[in-house]
Amino acid sequence: MSIKIYVDQGHNPVNPNAGAEGNGLREQDLVYAIGQELAALLRADPDFEVRLSRPTRDTLLGTSNATSLAARVNEANRWGADYFISLHTNAASSSSASGSEAYVYARGTRAFGFAEDILDNLTDITGLRDRGVKARPGLYVLRRTRMPATLLELGFITNPGDAALMRDDPGLFAEGIYRGIKEYTGA
Repeated sequence: MSIKIYVDQGHNPVNPNAGAEGNGLREQDLVYAIGQELAALLRADPDFEVRLSRPTRDTLLGTSNATSLAARVNEANRWGADYFISLHTNAASSSSASGSEAYVYARGTRAFGFAEDILDNLTDITGLRDRGVKARPGLYVLRRTRMPATLLELGFITNPGDAALMRDDPGLFAEGIYRGIKEYTGA
């Protein structure tokens, strides 16, 4: 029986719910590409089934931030996903902020272990700093999913090095996430 992974490419291509910008790049474009690469890895592995929140570059979810978030969560819940991963890029006022981090609803949960394995593999393969797994119960996609869920901040779009790595090698990020999923699930 396949393990169902719902990959949410965190933002719409345009508002509502478009993402951060930095270094001439848009978050929604970076996470779209990384999500597509991750889906390809999962589809090539018979242990997994995958669904993307944005199967095409132009897919637009919802008519507001709230309905965009609800559309992602509702689709994952309806499908009966076993795990939910929301892909994002971080942003900071300082261009020196760098690294990857993960958010989960609460510590001591299956989602926490899932996020730890993904973050460990992601930082190992990208070389970016591991900023840790943090509990953020207020985040809608973590609060409303019925399965273990993590929101990944892959790197800082406002850091020239992080941004270039995400732009130039989305497959590197996908591979790190994929390895983390494999490690956690034992698939």
